[in-house]
Parts: sequence; structure tokens; C-alpha cells
Amino acid sequence: MREFDPAHYGPAFAVLLSGDRLNLLDAGRPDKDYFPQLEALAEPSAFAPHTVRDRDLATACRAAMFLYHDFLDEAHELSQNLHTPEGSYWHAILHRREPDYDNAKYWFRRLGAHPVFDPLRAEAARLAAPAHPPAAEFLVRQPEWDSCAFVDLCEAVLTEREPCMLLCQMIQRREWELLFDYCYRGAVGG
Repeated sequence: MREFDPAHYGPAFAVLLSGDRLNLLDAGRPDKDYFPQLEALAEPSAFAPHTVRDRDLATACRAAMFLYHDFLDEAHELSQNLHTPEGSYWHAILHRREPDYDNAKYWFRRLGAHPVFDPLRAEAARLAAPAHPPAAEFLVRQPEWDSCAFVDLCEAVLTEREPCMLLCQMIQRREWELLFDYCYRGAVGG
């Protein structure tokens, strides 16, 4: 599985992905300084040196970037109006972060399976393997990714019933990276 490298996504995205950001499991707080750069991603030239071949997946990339920088309202508007599996996936993630757990699970059930689920399952198992609380045992043993069980784990962490905040944040980051990479490659036909 290839490492996530912001340089693979062109200069406009690379700048917004610089640093080692580990999003909170909740809504976080947007940094308004990033807003103009995020809005500029609406221009097809933001994908340079690549050409946008799939507008829906390009929109999914924009929703992802707003979510990455904690602009949940903008991410919600973009993903909700995107009637694709990737729109449902980003929509589910942002509801998990709001937090609106029942709505997140609704969107994950609506999504069904997704191509990033298998690598995400493997990454979650790898991250959880060294040491995990009993509530995270399913991450090591699940035969396929259970997005609703991960929603439940995030809820347990945020309500302080489980002590694995960092693990959930790391899994959330890998989920974001895998889905963003999938969307970007699809958007530019790569």
C-alpha cells in the first residue's frame, strides 16, 4: 500500500495538505485563513498539471478538502449534493465528526461497500494490533471493514467510555487519505 504523499496531487492540493494534520474526531474548528485556497479548488486548474475527467469525483475532492480543514458546512453542502458513492462516503464521515452518529450510520449503510474498505480494514488492523482496548478488538479481527462499528467506537471515545482517541484519529486519517486518493485518481483519470 503506497504512503500518502501530498505531492502526488498537484501544487494546489499539496499546499493544503502540507504538515502532519491529525483531525479531531469531532467537528474541530476551521482556520479561516485557508478558506480562499479551498474555494479556489472549484477551478479545474486547481487539479493542474492534471485535467479533470470526472467532475463528480473532483467535487468529492473539494468536499474532502473542506472536511480536512474542518469546514463542515461547506463539506456537507458539496457531499450532500453529490449523488455518488463517494458523496455518500464523505457525507457519512462528516456526520460522524459533527457528531451525529445515527445520521453517519445511515449514510454508511446507504453507501454499502466501497473499494477503499479493504485497504482501510488492513490499515486499521495494523494500527490497532500493538495495543488496543477491548472495545477496539474488532479492528484486529474483522474480516471486512465495519464502518458502523467504527462510528460506535468514535462515539465511545468522545463520550470518554473508551481510551483510544489517538488510535481512532489515526484510523480516521488513513480513511481520509485512502478515500481522497481514490477520488483524486478517479477525478483525473489516473
